[in-house]
Amino acid sequence: MRPHHHASSTFAVLSLVALLACTDQRGPTAPPRAALEAQNPLTAPPVDVPAPAQGRYIFRHWTFGDEPFWTDTLLLNAVIEAAVSPATALAVGLKVDAERLPPGFLASADLTSPATTVELLRRDAVVGVEADVTADKHIKRLGITCALCHSTVDNSVTAGVGRRVDGLPNSDLNVGAIVALSPALPAAVKAVFNSWGPGKYDAEFNRDGINSPVVIPPALGLRNVALETYTAEGPVSYWNAYVAVTQMHGHGSFSDPALGISIQQTPDRVTPVLPVLRAYQLSLDAPAPPAGSFDPAAAARGQAVFTTTGRCASCHIPTMAFTDVNLGILHAPSETGMDPVRANRLKNHKYRTTPLRALTRHAPYFHDGSAATLLAVVEHYNSFFGLGLSPQQKADLVEYLKSL
Repeated sequence: MRPHHHASSTFAVLSLVALLACTDQRGPTAPPRAALEAQNPLTAPPVDVPAPAQGRYIFRHWTFGDEPFWTDTLLLNAVIEAAVSPATALAVGLKVDAERLPPGFLASADLTSPATTVELLRRDAVVGVEADVTADKHIKRLGITCALCHSTVDNSVTAGVGRRVDGLPNSDLNVGAIVALSPALPAAVKAVFNSWGPGKYDAEFNRDGINSPVVIPPALGLRNVALETYTAEGPVSYWNAYVAVTQMHGHGSFSDPALGISIQQTPDRVTPVLPVLRAYQLSLDAPAPPAGSFDPAAAARGQAVFTTTGRCASCHIPTMAFTDVNLGILHAPSETGMDPVRANRLKNHKYRTTPLRALTRHAPYFHDGSAATLLAVVEHYNSFFGLGLSPQQKADLVEYLKSL
């Protein structure tokens, strides 16, 4: 079984939107962004922040200097001030960090007013969105960070509001609908963006003009994986740089001759922070399954199916983080019955075997989200490989996958 992720995009207009491979685990003591960036505003993260916290800060708060795009080009600061209430923001999947709010804030706030959204931004409470709010409550500058797509919250206060959970994808985030709010975009481009739906993004749309969004991938449990990206173009820093420069429109450099991309910008606000960002991402462990979320007896039987009749372990090698990419193996789409569009748009033309930890936390599955449940994943491979699994074996295998 190989839940692959990643696909493509269409229309060579304004390269938009961020999808970094990052993760979150923020502490309530994270330093204020303004104080930190003031020390070294154009090249690197603040040098007085302890090393483990630097990557977390970059992941959560570093915009790579992308504010001109989101503010001056897309004009989303004006859109938010005029029309995006907290209720609307939550409806399109934006998350609120409850630890940034004073007690009773939500109970007394007008959640139908855009002014409340501006106040949330002023308090740095909207996950993955950084804003410079003036004293008279106007958004002067607006940018996005890795956390927009690759962090969520635990919903401990209410749906969409709680403590940050870094590394899990924000499966509720409707990136396309958010960007389509911009008055600067043509109607045809807005139609493409609005077609993506929650939890999906196309990081090649602005490059090759193909509309084929993929599921936003998790950015945790990658520490023992040789190539962290889904199509194995390189280490996660490769993907971080690609997204930071070509999607978020950060001020930095990225080049890949195979894709025909060569962007050099100085000062470079991307390249110097890639090592600490990657270190933070690799520090994020996949969460253990919640107590009571699977049947232990069925999972034990399912493990036997996984390693024998189901043939899953031939690619998802348990001793190698449930992948075979550490052996240098990639798989053509035809080997596993996957949609080839994503693979064909990138230089390897193949997929990496995806690790399997915390699967229940980031449905749907496969790069295009075509399998809504783990049972659908099992059914796909049972049919494609002609495994002949019984209903009981399939059910047990699902319980084992839920236990990982």
